[in-house]
Amino acid sequence: MPRKIRELIRDLNEAGFGQISGGKGSHRKFVHERFSGAVTISGKVGGDAKPYQEKQVKRAIEDVQ
Repeated sequence: MPRKIRELIRDLNEAGFGQISGGKGSHRKFVHERFSGAVTISGKVGGDAKPYQEKQVKRAIEDVQ
């Protein structure tokens, strides 16, 4: 069962990522001082995350730890 978008956002926040402005519509951008670039999460908060989104978040969190 896929995780929810809200769970990915929670994981990013707990890892120290902060949301910045610049996303359009349902897109949200998250940055971290030790991560080059930004992680973009799209979709409604209650929607299911796509496998590539879960991998992207996992890799980003691993990079900053």
